Amino acid sequence: MTQSLSGKAVTGARIFDGHAWHEGKALLVGQDGHIEAIVAEADIPPALDRVALSGGLLVPGFVDLQVNGGGGVLLNEQPTREGIAAICRAHAKFGTTALLPTLITDRPELTVRAIAAGTEATRAGVPGFLGLHIEGPHISLARKGVHEPSHIRPMQAEDFDRLVAAVSAMPVVMTTLAPEVVPPETITRLSAAGVVVSLGHSDAGCDTARQGAEAGARLVTHLFNAMSGLGHREPGMVGNALDCGALHVGLIADGFHVDPVAIGIALRAKRGPGHIFLVTDAMSPTGTDMTSFRLNGREIFRRDGRLTLADGTLAGADIDMLSSVTFMHRRIGLPLSEALRMASLYPARAVGQDRRIGHLQPGAEASMLHLGDDLALRSVWIRGTELEPSGH
Repeated sequence: MTQSLSGKAVTGARIFDGHAWHEGKALLVGQDGHIEAIVAEADIPPALDRVALSGGLLVPGFVDLQVNGGGGVLLNEQPTREGIAAICRAHAKFGTTALLPTLITDRPELTVRAIAAGTEATRAGVPGFLGLHIEGPHISLARKGVHEPSHIRPMQAEDFDRLVAAVSAMPVVMTTLAPEVVPPETITRLSAAGVVVSLGHSDAGCDTARQGAEAGARLVTHLFNAMSGLGHREPGMVGNALDCGALHVGLIADGFHVDPVAIGIALRAKRGPGHIFLVTDAMSPTGTDMTSFRLNGREIFRRDGRLTLADGTLAGADIDMLSSVTFMHRRIGLPLSEALRMASLYPARAVGQDRRIGHLQPGAEASMLHLGDDLALRSVWIRGTELEPSGH
């Protein structure tokens, strides 16, 4: 049976609060589904009911800022509240408790429909819905990736107004754009209005990319992919992403989009206070046995852990966030605590939501996971309410 943690003390697991580990402690959850304290078990208030976990780890729920689809649903194909809810449900099964459904470059009317759906999802309190990521269409044709070239275009006044109006309708509105396509003054105006601007799908040189960051862009979309590379005379988008401390940088950790050697180099090179964080860039097959699907009328194939067009172009990723964390810990060799931060605290911080999600300190939502010592997922809670049956 599922259970609510509201007004209860959770015991029996090592607790990672997003910053440090706690042994032999209890997590206290208030009636409002927010964390009140982490205390010694001897200090649990007598009036509180206890939820005893059988060992394992209690960690922050994952935050994914780039989720094109899941559970058989692609946002571009089903831009509705129901579509958003299905995507959120699919990724909750892999530990993601907050996400940005992502609309890939499409017709203007699809953006209108996606924003309307996001507005409805916010009003309905869809569990796990954090806002929208509008990826394109104001990007570079030279670095389009899987984006349909016929829909790529400059930003018009109505595009700007549409994004800004959405800011008041949902917690996060994020857009990926190319700084050589959208001028710095427009980036400044978007940022000032509350739109989270990410640089990506860009062939810009390092100086142009830096101007975009100085104008107000805060993130970089899927490092190394669909961007100008790091050269010794022209550092490109990659060079700016790693050198600019203010930028938070997304990374797809599936072993296909970025080679493990390049991941290690990037982690060592990234200047702070911004961090590299994990995104899945997941498509509709996540959580299903689908072998193909369609995007903008083109068939995309699922084979050997990859999603590709017929010509081999990567088309999103066939990975979930828990697998990404496991990859970073076991394959790249990061301490588990840092791999967990890359999937929770760092992305929450990147979009200014780290007061309420991404960690388990007092005041945060009790959105968290119970993992086994082997990192197998046992339970998922969003704001103190369990979404999946307990496995303990």
